Amino acid sequence: MSDERTPTPDPGTDDTEGQDILAEIRAEVAHDLEDERPPAGGPAYQIVGALVALVVGIGGAVLAYGYGLGSPRQPGPGLWPFVVSMAITLLALGLLMVGRNLSDSEAFTRSSMLPVVGLATFVGLGVLMPAVGFEIPSLLLCVIWLRWLGGESWRSTIITSVVTVAAFYFLFLYGLRIPLPHLF
Repeated sequence: MSDERTPTPDPGTDDTEGQDILAEIRAEVAHDLEDERPPAGGPAYQIVGALVALVVGIGGAVLAYGYGLGSPRQPGPGLWPFVVSMAITLLALGLLMVGRNLSDSEAFTRSSMLPVVGLATFVGLGVLMPAVGFEIPSLLLCVIWLRWLGGESWRSTIITSVVTVAAFYFLFLYGLRIPLPHLF
């Protein structure tokens, strides 16, 4: 049992002052969040988002099928990527059907490019890794994602990047014995 006790209001008094303050704080937070929200996009943005997801889903399914699906008893390397890609495709088709009636999308802004930059740097990691090893591209990826995409301080970025790359280095090479290209 705890030593802390919550005060109980006297039967003759009401707690409307505490409720008024709470309602005022909630209204202020809601107003602040509304000011930071991007402008509404409308149904066209829903359809564009659904089409992008549809292309990603179909592309992923085609690539996964190329790796081989195997069977449920002996799954191939492409089975689970194929299943996930098909789920993305089905969800995108569902959004295409109902997207014209939805209005809760956000307009594309400058911050909409952040996922594109993140994807491009991830592809860069895949391109650079065979040429220069695992460590340098991974460190660059962490720095770009933390500092420029995440807005972290330089100190936090450097510490987190070095620790993350070192942890994955030891996990892949020594823990899981995965032969990654590496400098050392």
